[in-house]
Amino acid sequence: MKKGNKLYVRIDYRTDRDFTEQDFQEHLAYVESVACERYLVGGGFSNTDGGMLLFEAQSYEEAEQIVQNDPLIQRGIYRYELYVWDLVVLSKNIED
Repeated sequence: MKKGNKLYVRIDYRTDRDFTEQDFQEHLAYVESVACERYLVGGGFSNTDGGMLLFEAQSYEEAEQIVQNDPLIQRGIYRYELYVWDLVVLSKNIED
């Protein structure tokens, strides 16, 4: 990761659809499989229903495809917004 790189931010918002523990486990398995391929951090918000993922992709189109393949998105359990984030500030501890 370097200054000037573009990262992708996915913000999730819960819909009114029910979901099961299996839905959540399939989401986690998918996110963890993506994490093995690219830098990724993610988690749920403590003060609201929803979450955020931060990841690398080659393009907005690829980022959109990554998001669309998540079971929680495919099943309409969460809706999302996808942002391109220009990396401007980076801790010296993180730089390659």
